Amino acid sequence: MSFDRPVMLAALAVVPLLAALWLVQERRRRTEAGRFSSPALLPNLVGERPGRRRLVPLALFLVGIAALTVGAARPHAHVTVPRKEATILLAVDVSRSMNADDVAPTRLAAARRAADAFLAKVPAVYKVGIIGVGSRAFVTVPPTIDRALAHDALSTLTPSQGTALGDAIALGARIAAKQRSADGFVPPTSMLLISDGARDGGRMTPAAASKRAKAAHMPVSTVLVGTANGVVTVALTGGFQEQIRVPANVGALRMIARTSGGRFYRARTATALRKVYEQLATRVGHTTKDRQISDVFAAGGIVLLLSGAALSAYWFRRIL
Repeated sequence: MSFDRPVMLAALAVVPLLAALWLVQERRRRTEAGRFSSPALLPNLVGERPGRRRLVPLALFLVGIAALTVGAARPHAHVTVPRKEATILLAVDVSRSMNADDVAPTRLAAARRAADAFLAKVPAVYKVGIIGVGSRAFVTVPPTIDRALAHDALSTLTPSQGTALGDAIALGARIAAKQRSADGFVPPTSMLLISDGARDGGRMTPAAASKRAKAAHMPVSTVLVGTANGVVTVALTGGFQEQIRVPANVGALRMIARTSGGRFYRARTATALRKVYEQLATRVGHTTKDRQISDVFAAGGIVLLLSGAALSAYWFRRIL
């Protein structure tokens, strides 16, 4: 928390001073009361002593004064607010290993279905682009607010060869650099990369591409789809089949997320994948901004002062 007028905080010294004055006044009141009555007779004259309840209105009053003083210093805090404009790039791995059925019905089908659900939760004003990641990275649909077009683009993704992870991230960084509103505002762009983590080919390494994404202020969140038990079946000539193990590789996706400033998620099942998308949908719609919160302290201080006065009047028929 920061303050526009930190010198005003010096007024907080008044709070303990007020507490000390109240204690002096209480002692004086007891001394004067003792002059006109015997302490031994007080139990017969007073039905019930307030005890520590006497301190409650005072405490509320002092905290209220402190809150008003802090508010006068014009405090600032980092608060989460909705973003009205943003671009999200969905990069989906379509390599042969995504045909593994360790995530039912297949890794690719589960990723595609969950991405469809994700699109339904993203605010309509956000642009969404779809990137396929095979032997090369390619744009299936450029950033658009047309959700039907984005859904159609996801449905056209078919298995390919290779996994050019670095090229896909570099392509996303180039797209992010071109995003600009009519008034010149550059909306924040983020990428969501869905893959089993196994890089196969491509011109740029994931590490170099991740650094480029960070320089372009495009965090890349990664979702690992699959388990260590993934297997794909490949048809051979002569009617034979070969089973190839394709375990999910967590290392590359963790590195991409860490280097670019994104988040890493693991989804071993279709249900887990849907939960990941739900979490992401709530995060992409907000950003952190610096906001003056004097009104919060002012309102809180007034409420505390009125509460203390009301309790004192109700319990003791006087204000403090």
